[in-house]
Amino acid sequence: MAKQVLFIHSAGPQGEQEGSSGLVKYLENELGPEYQVIAPEMPDPENPKYMEWRKVLKEELAALEDGSVLVGHSIGGSALLKFLSEEELGKSFSKVITISAPFWGLDEDWQLAEFELAEDFASRNSLLPDVVLFHSIGDEIVPFAHLQRYMEELPSATVKQLSGNDHIFQEGFAEAADEVRKT
Repeated sequence: MAKQVLFIHSAGPQGEQEGSSGLVKYLENELGPEYQVIAPEMPDPENPKYMEWRKVLKEELAALEDGSVLVGHSIGGSALLKFLSEEELGKSFSKVITISAPFWGLDEDWQLAEFELAEDFASRNSLLPDVVLFHSIGDEIVPFAHLQRYMEELPSATVKQLSGNDHIFQEGFAEAADEVRKT
């Protein structure tokens, strides 16, 4: 049976060659038939609301097998971390991978209160599985300072600093597929 990988996409348009579409396609191709990449449509990605995304996350995560891998791109990564720090599903996941995730509330430019992590997030992070954080050093959409804040909040996370300034990763990147395979 194929190992399940749940991919939660970024905000913004999600059509062909937009948003996370290239990254999802890359992972599907690169991981092959040994993995089932599940990439649900999230509600209103051009105007995301956490409570709407939370409903989809709850359904999708409940349907996964124990040991599945969770991948979140941009706002999808921050939504996954928020959900996992607030909800108890009675399941275990082998790994959470975020790619270019914003840390909401970091500064005045990054205010989306409904996606902010709870104040006691740091004390709850022991409930999270293995966490891997990918972020481009020169990311022009979500600045590198967001990764630095996650590093403070999740000191046990594995941090993967990527050279360059990519945020969208339309062509994918090998390190993400390699990290999924390590589970």
